[in-house]
Formats: sequence, structure tokens, C-alpha cells
Amino acid sequence: MDAVAALNEIAFWLERGRAATFKVQAFRKAAGVIANLAPDEVAARARDGRLKSMKGIGDRTYQVVRQAVDGEVPDYLADLRERGHEPLDDGGAYLREALRGDLHSHSDWSDGGSPIPLMAAAAQVLGREYLALTDHSPNLTIANGLSAERLTEQLDVVAGLNSENTNGFRLLAGIEVDILESGELDQTPEMLDRLDIVVASVHSKLRADRATMTKRMLGGITDPHTNVLGHCTGRLVEGSRGTRPQSEFDAKAVFAACAENNVAVEINSRPERQDPPDNLIQLALDAGCLFSIDSDAHAPGQLDFLQYGAARAALNEVPADRIVTTWPLDRLLEWAGKS
Repeated sequence: MDAVAALNEIAFWLERGRAATFKVQAFRKAAGVIANLAPDEVAARARDGRLKSMKGIGDRTYQVVRQAVDGEVPDYLADLRERGHEPLDDGGAYLREALRGDLHSHSDWSDGGSPIPLMAAAAQVLGREYLALTDHSPNLTIANGLSAERLTEQLDVVAGLNSENTNGFRLLAGIEVDILESGELDQTPEMLDRLDIVVASVHSKLRADRATMTKRMLGGITDPHTNVLGHCTGRLVEGSRGTRPQSEFDAKAVFAACAENNVAVEINSRPERQDPPDNLIQLALDAGCLFSIDSDAHAPGQLDFLQYGAARAALNEVPADRIVTTWPLDRLLEWAGKS
């Protein structure tokens, strides 16, 4: 078995299972170390023990490489694969099977942890037909948001990957753009015109009063570039960042604007977000909104978090045809105004 592939797959399963970041990084780092060596050199160093002295190789990663170069599936990987056969959530199986794509993901170009090709490859392994790459916009400096110049460079990378792909998978050019306090989107209209998908989200001043937040959100929703309203309440219900209450806004007005402007309400699948809460999903349903079940993945293994979103959508009886990520690519792009 290819040792680099074994290490990266272990990292994938650990991410999927929400393992500690340091543990995931140990395997990705080890994969990066040996990726620079010829396979024969990796095998030789593993068999004579020299690999142990290389920076970034620990006892567990050495054992994985040693078994891989001997033609075995490493024991640690075999165990993770076995556990990975179980779904992350028992609910929403029919919606999980109906999902074709994902409109919210991040790479190491902003605050994600993995290169774009690795994210795209993982999406394909999971059976996705399309994945939108939506790194952050410039205002979110803490997340290394992309300037117009960096986003232009990224568009070339996306186009290059799509030109090499022969299996029908499509990496969509996108952005998670900040809705600024003024209600404007944090990227030039000219750049937004070049993208397939625009997810608009609020990331700052989340404790603003109800009227201020409503006005801000309506500004983002009514911008003709916006396709998806991301994690609308901004809440955190668990996780390493602690908890955060949901923002206050006029949900009826916000969801009426989403329905009127053909903007999908995101069902964010990250376990620490579970956003929107169930009562707001019901309000959005009553308003006639479309939905987008998205992973908001910052690493390859997190792309499978769509299972959590599917379970929540099923629990709230969201019809599959009102979920844009169940649609085939041509219908999706027509809805997004990019056909």
C-alpha cells in the first residue's frame, strides 16, 4: 500500500471522527515528510530504521509506513476503516443518499488545514458530484481571507484541477463572503461575478441589536450575487471554542427576503454549529425558502459532516427537492445564475 496514501487516509478518518487536531496533524505531517522521497527510498528507510530519526515521524506513523511498504494495510488504518462503516448519524438516510454536492468548504488558502487538491479528492471519494471551494473574504483577517488578487490566483488553480478531471466531478469556484456591518458584501462585484457560488455570512459584531443585525443581513441577502445565507445565527453549541448564543434578528423578515431573492438558507452541518436551530428551520420552511445542506469543512474528513445536516433536515421534514445540494449540477448552476 502507498504509505503517503495510508497516512492521509488515517488523517481523513480521524477528522471524520472529530479526533484532536494534534493527532490529525501528526499523520498529515508524516505524509508530507515522506512525500518528498522516492517510494524505494521510503521503503529502504522504513526497513532499516532510518525513518525513525526523521523529524515529523513518530512511533505510530513509523509503524504505519513500515506495514504499508511491506504491502500490508496498516493495522491502525484497518481499524479506522472498520469503524468508519458506521454512519455518523442514524437519521436522514434517504436525504444522505440524495445529496449530490456541498456548497461550503475551506482550504489552506484561508483557515482550512489542507490543500485544494486534497479537499477535491476527498469529495470525490465520498461520492460528491460537485464541491464549492468557499474560502473567506479579506475582511476576516483572522482566517487569512483572500484579497481579490489571491482569489484570482485561486480561480486559476480551480480551473486547472477541473481541466485535469475526467470523471465528471466539478470543483466550483466560490467564496464565503462577509456581510459587512453596512450590509455590503466583502468583495468587489467584478470578482463575485466570476464565481459559481457565493455564500454570504456574518462573522463579526454578532451581539448587535435585533434591528441592526436584521438590516445588515437583509443587505447581504438582497445583493444579487448571494446564493446561500451561511450559518445564519452564528451560534456555537459545543466544541473547543466554547459556546456562543445565537444572534438576534427578525427571522420572518430575513427568511421572507431569502425566499423572495432565491437565496438558500444553509443547514450548516458542523456539530458545533447546528445552525439554524430547529425552530428557525421551521420558520424558513413556512416562508418557502430553499435550503443548502453544507459541511463547512475545514479538512477532508469533515466533508462527511453532511450526514449531520441531512439528519437535521430529515428531522424537520425538509423536502428533498427544496434542498439545492440534492440537485444535479446543471440545475444548480441555473439556479445560481451561472448556467
